[in-house]
Amino acid sequence: MMKSISLTQYLVEKQREKNLIPAELRLLLEVVARACKRISIAVNKGALADLLGDVGIENVQGEAVKKLDMIANETLLEANEWGGHLAAMASEEMEHAYSIPHRYPKGEYLLLFDPLDGSSNIDVNVSTGTIFSVLRLPEGATRLDESVFLQPGSRQVAAGYAVYGPSTILVLTVGDGVAAFTLDRETGSWTLTVPRMEIPEQTSEYAINASNRRHWYPPVVRYIDELLAGSTGPRGKDYNMRWVASMVADVHRMLSRGGVFMYPADARDPSLPGKLRLMYEANPMAFLVEQAGGAATDGRQRILDIEPKRLHQRVAVFLGSRSEVERVTAYHNEHRNG
Repeated sequence: MMKSISLTQYLVEKQREKNLIPAELRLLLEVVARACKRISIAVNKGALADLLGDVGIENVQGEAVKKLDMIANETLLEANEWGGHLAAMASEEMEHAYSIPHRYPKGEYLLLFDPLDGSSNIDVNVSTGTIFSVLRLPEGATRLDESVFLQPGSRQVAAGYAVYGPSTILVLTVGDGVAAFTLDRETGSWTLTVPRMEIPEQTSEYAINASNRRHWYPPVVRYIDELLAGSTGPRGKDYNMRWVASMVADVHRMLSRGGVFMYPADARDPSLPGKLRLMYEANPMAFLVEQAGGAATDGRQRILDIEPKRLHQRVAVFLGSRSEVERVTAYHNEHRNG
């Protein structure tokens, strides 16, 4: 039998044997993982603990805040504010960055997170998740405001997500591949179950919200029409569409068995470059996908090269199997070039 490897052991080996991460980052990731356990318990209780439904307010994104959105956000803040590993945090649910209170020591890292991705699925018992990203505090930073977070995704030192489904799974990268851990609910421990996730270059699955088709720009219509044509079209094979409306669930399926996930910009509001948030969703997922051998672009350029201008900046997203992402990106470039 294969020896069970815990999350702590995995991170210690990255620290000790490969010298990839310092002790402070290891401890920070362990704290985030513990917070995800607590969120998983709350999600699993659902109606039993009266945790379904809205709280009656909207977040900075203009979205209705669910009870579990608020619990997940508070859980991550409370778990990470006192350990001494962080200088500040930023959440998709909060308008401004959250500086570590003065009564606690401050560290050299920054944590960004979407506390409960796919929360519109909560009330119908569909998988949700938590997405997180870790950056270093820029040297010489004197103010812990929004500006310290505005770094391209290529500077991430770690990223991951937890998916709360039939089992709770933590997927993590520290820049040395992607590993998946499954939560043992009886012991409360994370056990390594997939040592190295790799995305197949070729795929026959894609994820997109097809209800928005009438708003798509021509490059997306061209690409999707090719997939829909199947074996009788230019691609010469059949494709299947999957759409959960939870980025964590859709990307996890794609990481597990190949595919391409798309959330393009569209004509409903031409001023918006996309719907998903660059700092909380696109950057950490792009880091994971690239570490698993895939690609991630906004239709123009590599997502990890985008220089962010705002904390809640939005972006178009095409990520997954490399050959498919390169094709749809090429269609965008051809369209721009006439």
